[in-house]
Amino acid sequence: MLSQILSDDLLIACIALLGLAILSTTALRGWQGWLALKGRELDARRPHVEIEGRAGEGAARIELADLKERIRKLEAIASGVDL
Repeated sequence: MLSQILSDDLLIACIALLGLAILSTTALRGWQGWLALKGRELDARRPHVEIEGRAGEGAARIELADLKERIRKLEAIASGVDL
C-alpha cells in the first residue's frame, strides 16, 4: 500500500517535472525568436552606409564634415574662444 502511494507520487512528480521542462523549453524558444525578430527590426531601421561603395559616399562625407565642425567648435570652447 505504501509503495503504491510512493510510486503514484513519484509518477506525478516526474510528469510535473517533464511538463515544466517542456514549458521552459517552449518559452525559451519563443524568447529567442522574439529577440531575433527585434534584431531584424533594428537592422531594417538602421541606415546602411557603405563607405567602400559609391552609394553612401556622399552621406559619409557630409557626416565627416559635421564631425569635423563639431570638433572645431569643441576645441574653440576648450581654448576659451567665443564663436
